[in-house]
Amino acid sequence: MNARRLDFVWLLLMAGTAATWWMGESGSAGPAAVLTILGIAAVKGIAIVREFMGLRGIKVVWPAAVIGWLLVVLAIIAATYWRGVP
Repeated sequence: MNARRLDFVWLLLMAGTAATWWMGESGSAGPAAVLTILGIAAVKGIAIVREFMGLRGIKVVWPAAVIGWLLVVLAIIAATYWRGVP
């Protein structure tokens, strides 16, 4: 593992966390805010899968399975949100 890359990914994760925290504290709401938060969650999840779970550079089936699971969960959250929006 490249320590420099891990540091960069960690900073990216921290920035994503700070952005979603700020959105929540500022009272951001609505479809655009939900899509932004889910997009940040997707980027963070993919970064964690590739860098911190050690799935970078192995057969494509394992990262695809884990990232696919992540995207399905995010899609279910989005669909639940849009179903509840009047």
